[in-house]
Amino acid sequence: MSTTTKNDAGTSALSVETNGINTITEAERKGKPRDLFWPWAAANVSVFGIAYGSYLLGFGVSFWQATVIGLVGIVVSFFFVGVIALAGKRGSAPTLVLSRSIFGVNGGRVPSILSWVLTVGWETVLVSLATLATATVFTALGWNGGPVTQVVALIVVAALVIAAGVMGFDLILKLQFWITIVTVVLTIGYIVITVAQGHIDLAAVAALPAGDVPAVIGGFVFMMTGFGLGWVNAAADYSRYLPRNASSKGVVGWTTFGASVAPVILLIFGLLLAGSSAELRDALGADPIGALSTLLPIWFLLPFALVAILGLVGGAVLDIYSSGLSLLTAGIKVPRPVAAGIDGVIMVLGAIYVVFIAQDFFFPFQGFLITLGVPIAAWAGIFLADTIIRKKGYAEKELYTATGRYGSWRWLPIALLVIGSVVGWGFVTNTYADWLAWQGYFMDAIGGKEGAWAFANLGVLFSLLIGFLGYLAFGRAAVKKQESTPLDND
Repeated sequence: MSTTTKNDAGTSALSVETNGINTITEAERKGKPRDLFWPWAAANVSVFGIAYGSYLLGFGVSFWQATVIGLVGIVVSFFFVGVIALAGKRGSAPTLVLSRSIFGVNGGRVPSILSWVLTVGWETVLVSLATLATATVFTALGWNGGPVTQVVALIVVAALVIAAGVMGFDLILKLQFWITIVTVVLTIGYIVITVAQGHIDLAAVAALPAGDVPAVIGGFVFMMTGFGLGWVNAAADYSRYLPRNASSKGVVGWTTFGASVAPVILLIFGLLLAGSSAELRDALGADPIGALSTLLPIWFLLPFALVAILGLVGGAVLDIYSSGLSLLTAGIKVPRPVAAGIDGVIMVLGAIYVVFIAQDFFFPFQGFLITLGVPIAAWAGIFLADTIIRKKGYAEKELYTATGRYGSWRWLPIALLVIGSVVGWGFVTNTYADWLAWQGYFMDAIGGKEGAWAFANLGVLFSLLIGFLGYLAFGRAAVKKQESTPLDND
């Protein structure tokens, strides 16, 4: 069990949360499902979402096709997050601790390690982007956007992210509330200004040609991977404080709505911008923050910098909190604030490399994230199926002992995770780095790595379905056996 102790109920946002991967006591459970809106909204309200319009049109689809697959991909993938968040309300423990009921107490370390690497990677990228965005805006203003500005920006952004991660749950909820409010207001201002300046060409948007079926599926998978599937491993971390009698529909609904509403609006606006100008579309793909800043008058550049940075910080804050919990679940025995601090140090070192050393980092790293996204999709499918099958709560004490009903290792879900990963990697064409070229070894069956299906990323869908359908078919007996013994959570 975690070496951390438990907070008293009613602690303030400025006190350090000492809960780690332990279950939350009855006295500490608080809040309502609608409170979940704020952390998920803040994590996904970044203007970086506008750039997804360019990325999605890059699949060769029309505006209306992109709008439909973007809307469905965002909402469906965040609906998965909402369903997994139910486990947090039922078990009052972090996502990867509850995953032990599926994989076994020791077997649960496998998805915990995957989750830790993924979340640390994302927080590193988000902090790096926030640092580079600051330098871009300073340069556009005619100020010094060089190394000194980058160092100061990195220190400020990283300090804010690490502080939130160390302080914990209550401060994160407060911080995400204000990030959402400020970012939404400034983002609306950005949209109004760019529209008023005539950057939308509806005729050009309407003239975009429609794509074929592989392009549509590829865009859909890309949207799911870029949004909800990047958060499934953290879904229960922010619902675990809710009372047991909180509305299940409310948990799913507020999580899905909070996480989806901003990306949907930003994506549609991004499609309009990118579809209006091929030059802007290319610029968004190369340097999204820089391209977006060129559309603004000088007086709005500082507010734009604020909205860009806060939006990225909002995502990084949730990542560092969840990465610390994943590190603890993987077996590191330190207090939760220390785990968050460790991840913060790794994040800063990674950001220093990205900002000051790497010549070409983001493309290889995107390939790395796709590589991890395949097993995470398999894990998500398994967890979704378990959440649907499981009718009762968790035996909370037994989530921390390998001799309980959940056992040490459970080989069926581990086999599904491995099979889903092997099949998934076989149907993903990963050209972002030379050392990932081994993927796509099954692509010859559907036309090869240069064929029509080359960049549809079917492997992510296959991995998700193998995990979901496999556990739905063969995992029922194990769940039924676990639930046959009465719970003792007193």
